[in-house]
Amino acid sequence: MLENRDYTLIIDKSGSMATKDQKGGRTRWVVAQESTLALASKCEQFDPDGITIYVFSGKFKRYENVTSSKVAQIFQENDPSGTTDLAGVLKHATDDYLQRKAASQTKPNGETILVVTDGEPDDRKAVMKVIIEASRRIDRDEELAISFIQVGTDPQATRFLKVLDDELQSAGAKFDICDTVTMEDMEDLSLSEVLLNAIND
Repeated sequence: MLENRDYTLIIDKSGSMATKDQKGGRTRWVVAQESTLALASKCEQFDPDGITIYVFSGKFKRYENVTSSKVAQIFQENDPSGTTDLAGVLKHATDDYLQRKAASQTKPNGETILVVTDGEPDDRKAVMKVIIEASRRIDRDEELAISFIQVGTDPQATRFLKVLDDELQSAGAKFDICDTVTMEDMEDLSLSEVLLNAIND
């Protein structure tokens, strides 16, 4: 299930990612780098041509065919600042998948999009709308999986991400394609489990 699949990682670099609320006084950005490296190494086993990485705040930057050896460089080139336009980057990533699908350029098992964020987007409704619209344009629910991995301990952000996980179908999504994992969950689960949960949610 994890093979023959594309992986895209979207990393929040908004100003709040510089907050130090992680174990050992580390910033959310440092923790995001560690998670990204681990995810990239794991995904490489299944997707040897590397993964697509987006880094976003008010604007986003896209990196293609990233292997674990390139992760440090991406984090050196980017620093946390700015707002959290999650809807904009998510729309670009889902549209990109749907365009490749229409051109028969996707892998047989579809795509997983992993979003590492501290979770408070500029526009919550816009984020929900992007996911609902993407869900209506796929044929099977496991074809496109979006997993939100929350860094930081903002309770409002946790609540919003839980809404994405549990309530989008009642808001009009065709399939439940979202899954939310907190950093605490991540500590108990292996990355393979996190990736599998994203697909099987």
